[in-house]
Amino acid sequence: MKTVQKALAFVGLLSLCYLFTNAFQDAPTDENFEKKLINDYNVYALQVPGNLNFAGEAMPLKNPDILERMDRELLVNTYWQSNGLLMFKRAKKYFPIIEPILAKYGIPEDFKYLAVIESGLTNAVSPAGARGVWQIMPVTGKENGLEVNKNVDERYNLEKATEVACKYLLKSKKSLGSWTLAAAAYNAGTAGVSRRLREQKVNGYYDLLLGEETGRYLFRIVALKEILSNASKYGFNFRDKDLYSNVPTYKVEVDTAVTDLSKFAQQFEINYKVLKIHNPWLREPHLNNKSRKLYHIEIPKEGYYN
Repeated sequence: MKTVQKALAFVGLLSLCYLFTNAFQDAPTDENFEKKLINDYNVYALQVPGNLNFAGEAMPLKNPDILERMDRELLVNTYWQSNGLLMFKRAKKYFPIIEPILAKYGIPEDFKYLAVIESGLTNAVSPAGARGVWQIMPVTGKENGLEVNKNVDERYNLEKATEVACKYLLKSKKSLGSWTLAAAAYNAGTAGVSRRLREQKVNGYYDLLLGEETGRYLFRIVALKEILSNASKYGFNFRDKDLYSNVPTYKVEVDTAVTDLSKFAQQFEINYKVLKIHNPWLREPHLNNKSRKLYHIEIPKEGYYN
């Protein structure tokens, strides 16, 4: 037994010697280590473009604080690749709805990136009670003519919600004097931004000391604008067919109650799930409509879900 144990120990010692010898022989030199880095996944420092702006208002990038904060958001959003690709895909689907409404109200097109930051172009729900792509609070929605209740919540109607966002932004721009401050006010409130400007005795967003969220807000918007406008520059590769597209729809007018939306959907050869996909503002499986309000329910054209 002892003889066997000694033999096994000797074999083990030889094996260890072999492993250590080969480990040193295979240790990468500076040259092949560099080649391996080049051929594998790489992370690069990014050059912050010197001419970045929001809604035509230049960022003061000569200020080292502003430069570092912009660099942070470019890095974070460039190397969060899965999220970046999703933004490219969703932008193709939703920007064509948002852009003409912004133009209608005279809002700079850059504000479409505000919606990206607010919700990731999804019908997000915040702990504070904001809802939809534009993250509108219940009071703001109602003040601007949206129906907001358990049965119908028009904050989930992208067209109507975009109009509310435009109205809010126009009021903020008139009150605060710049589009940059209007964008910050969308996050922190017009009164809140105005108070901080007075307290700190400054006139612009980039001179304000703000909390984490509002302090990063404009930088995140501009970073997404830069990345989504220059896909290949930031390493995003896709074909047009890889992006999402809107399913064509037509609108059906309804001015009565609908007791069963599943049965209603069947009339158009779709199911309740598909009906909700195109009408997320319908919050319950029925439509009360005691006031006989005229609603427009979107129905996908035939053949897209079959």
